[in-house]
Amino acid sequence: MNFWTKVASLILRNRYLVLLLIGIITAFLASQMKYMKFSYTEANLLPENHEANLEYNKFLEIFGEEGNLVILGVKDSTIFTPQKFNAWNNLVKQFNGLEEISFTLSIADIKKLKKDTKNRKFVLEPLFDKNPKSTEEVLAIKKQLFENLPFYENLLFNKETGTLQTAIYIKKEIINTPKRRDFIYKQLIPIVENFEESYNVDIRISGMPYIRTLNAQNIQDEILLFVVGALLITAVIFFFFFRSFRATFITLLVVIIGVTWAFGFIGWFRYEITVLSALIPPLIIVIGVPNAVFLINKYQQEIKKHGNQAKSLQRVISKIGNATLMTNITTASGFATFVFVKSNLLREFGILASVNIISIFILALLIIPIIYSFMPLPKKKHLNHLERRWIENVVNWMEKTVKEQRIGIYFATVFCIILGIIGIYQIRVSGSLIEDMPKSLAFYKDIKFFENEFGGIMPLEILIDTKKDKGVMKLSTLKKMEKINETIEAFPELSKSISVINLVKYSKQAYYKGNPKYYQLPTSQEQSYIFSYTKNSDSNASMLNTYVDSTGRYARMTTFMKDVGSDKMDIIQERLKAVIDKEFSSEKYDVSLTGKALVFIKGTNYLIKNLVFSLSLAIVLIALFMAWMFRSPQMILISLLPNILPLLITAGLMGFFDIPIKPSTILVFSIAFGISVDDTIHFLAKYRQELIANKWRIKPSVYAALRETGVSMFYTSIVLFFGFLVFTLSSFGGTIALGGLVSVTLLLAMVSNLLLLPSLLLTFEKKIANKKVFKKPAIPIFPTNETKSKR
Repeated sequence: MNFWTKVASLILRNRYLVLLLIGIITAFLASQMKYMKFSYTEANLLPENHEANLEYNKFLEIFGEEGNLVILGVKDSTIFTPQKFNAWNNLVKQFNGLEEISFTLSIADIKKLKKDTKNRKFVLEPLFDKNPKSTEEVLAIKKQLFENLPFYENLLFNKETGTLQTAIYIKKEIINTPKRRDFIYKQLIPIVENFEESYNVDIRISGMPYIRTLNAQNIQDEILLFVVGALLITAVIFFFFFRSFRATFITLLVVIIGVTWAFGFIGWFRYEITVLSALIPPLIIVIGVPNAVFLINKYQQEIKKHGNQAKSLQRVISKIGNATLMTNITTASGFATFVFVKSNLLREFGILASVNIISIFILALLIIPIIYSFMPLPKKKHLNHLERRWIENVVNWMEKTVKEQRIGIYFATVFCIILGIIGIYQIRVSGSLIEDMPKSLAFYKDIKFFENEFGGIMPLEILIDTKKDKGVMKLSTLKKMEKINETIEAFPELSKSISVINLVKYSKQAYYKGNPKYYQLPTSQEQSYIFSYTKNSDSNASMLNTYVDSTGRYARMTTFMKDVGSDKMDIIQERLKAVIDKEFSSEKYDVSLTGKALVFIKGTNYLIKNLVFSLSLAIVLIALFMAWMFRSPQMILISLLPNILPLLITAGLMGFFDIPIKPSTILVFSIAFGISVDDTIHFLAKYRQELIANKWRIKPSVYAALRETGVSMFYTSIVLFFGFLVFTLSSFGGTIALGGLVSVTLLLAMVSNLLLLPSLLLTFEKKIANKKVFKKPAIPIFPTNETKSKR
C-alpha cells in the first residue's frame, strides 16, 4: 500500500473527525477576522533600511507628518459676490472648531505683514476685519489679494484663473489612524456637500489624507465585488462544463471555506489589507476551482468505469492527490518567491498567497471525497460531459495540429518571440501614486483640477541641514535655496515651492511699505536692518516653525508634484541634484530630496529590480523541481520553454499597448508562471506514464497524454481565464491590467502547453525517449498501474 492509498484510507475512515477538524479551524480563523484592518498609510515598497526610507524618516522626525493637508478649491466667478464670498470664509471657520483640525489657512485668515517703525518690528494685520457687504468691497479685497500679496499666490489663489484654495491641516497624530477616515466621511464631506447644495457652487476636494481615505474605501468595496464576482463566474463556468448542481455546490463550499480561511489568515497574521492583499480571497477562488475540476472529473471517470463509489473515492485521493499537490506546490512557489524580496508589502502578499494555496488544496482533497461519500452515485446525466462532442473536437484539432503542423507551430513560436522582444523594448516604468486610481470617480477629477490650477497635490520635500544652529537664516544659505527655487519654477510638473524664502521675501516687501516689487531676497546691506525687525516680531513665528526647525539648523522646501512617471521624475531629480551639488558643498550642508511621492517612485524602481530576482528565482526553483521530479535534465528545457514563451508575449503586449510596469502589473509574471507550470506537470506526468505503458514509443505516448490531459487542462484554463477576468471589473487601473494580463498569459500558456510542448517532445524524441535519460521520477505523480488498467 503506497503513501497516498494510506492517506485515502485515513481520510475516508475518519471522515467525521476530519469534518470536525475543518469546522474547528474554520471557526478559529473566522474569529481572527475581527483583527483585519485596512491600511491607513501608503504602501511602502522599500525595505525599512533603504536610504530613501531613512531620509524620509529623518524628515518626519524634524518636521513631522507632511501628508496632513486637505485642500478645498473653488473656480466660480460668482464666489466674488458678498453672499458667497462670506459663506466661503465661514465654511473654513466651521473646520477650525473641529478637534481633528490643527489649523486652517484661507482668505479669511490672511494677515498682511506691516512695518511698525516705532517699535522696530513687523506686525500682522488682517486683510479685512469685517465681512464685505457689497460686490465693490469684495472686488477691492480680490484686487489687493491678487496684486499686492505674492506671498499667498499659488498657496491660496491662482490669479490667472481666479481660483481660490483653502488649506486644512489635520492633526498629525490622527493622520494614520481610523479617526482620519471618520473625519473625512462624517465631517468634511457632509459639510462640503451641504455648502454646495446651499450656494450652488462646485467645491473640489483633494490632498493626500482625502485621496488615501477614499482609495482605501474603494479597495474595501471591491473585495466584496471580487469575491462575489469570482464565485459567480467560476460557478457558472463549472456548471457549464459539468452540468451538475451537486458538483457546483461542493466546489462553491470548498472555495467559500477557503475564502474564510484567507480572511482569517490576514487577521491572524495581523497584516493590514492593502491593494495587494485584497486580491488574495478572489485569487484563492480562482486557483481553488481547478483543484475541484481535477478531483471531481476523476471521481466521475472512475464511477463511469466501474460504478463502485468506495473504490472511486479512494482512487480520487490516491491517484489525483499527488498530482494536485505537485501543481499547488509549484503555484505556491511562484508566489513564495516574493518572500525573499525585502519589500514588506510583497513579502506579506507572498506569505498569504502561498499559505492559502496549500490550504485550498488540503480543503479540496478532504472535503470533496468526504461529501461525495455521503451522497448517492452520480446519475448518467452527470457523466454525459465526459463524452461531450465539442470537447472531443477540440482535442482532435490539437492532436491533428501537433501531427501535421509542427513546423507551423515552431514558426509561430519564433514570430511570437521576436514580437515579444520588440515589445519589451517599448515598456515604460510608472512610479505614479495616482495612475491606478479610479479615473471615473470625482476625487480623481479633483486631483487633475488641482494639478492644472496649483501644480499638483503630491508633496516633494527638500530637507536642508546647515550643520550648525541658526544656519538657515544666513543670507548665503537663503541665496543657495533661491537657486533651488528657480529650478523648481522651471518645471511645469512642479508647483511653486513654499519655504522660509517666501517669508524673508515678504519681510522685505513689508519693510518697503508693502510694495510687491520688493518681494525678493534682501541684499547684504538690507539684511541686517530687515532681520532686526524680524527678531523683534513674534508674528512670523508660526509660519517660520513650519519650514525651519526650532534650532534654526534645518530648513524644508515644499513643492507639489503633478502625476509624473518615473522617467520625468528622474529628469527632475537629476536637475535638482545638479543645482544642489553646485550650490551646497557637502562639507557644510546635507541636502536630500524626500517626500511620499518620491519614496513611492523609488519603491517602484526597487520592485522592478526585485521582479527580475523573484521571477528568476521562481524559474530556477521550478526547474530544480522538474529535474528532481522527472530525473531528466533534458526535460527542464522542454518543460520551461512553453511557460516562458507566454510571459515573453505578455511583456511584449504591455509594450505595444502602453501598459506600464508598476507595482500592480509586476505581479503578473510570477503569478502566471507559477500557475501555468501546473499544466506542464500534468502533461509530462501523464506522458511519462504512457511512455512506460507503450514501451518507450514516443508518438503514441504523446498523443495519449494529449487526449488524457487535454480536457482537464482546457477546463481549468477556461476557469482560470474567466476567474482572473473578474479583476477587470475593478475601478483601479493596475488591478484591471493585472486581471487582463494574467488571463491572457494563462490562455497563451494553455495553447503553448497543448501544442508547443508535445511538438518539442516529438521533435527531440531520440534524445529523451529512453530509460537512461528519462529515469523513474522521484515522485510517482500518477501511479503506473492506472495506465495498465485501461489497456
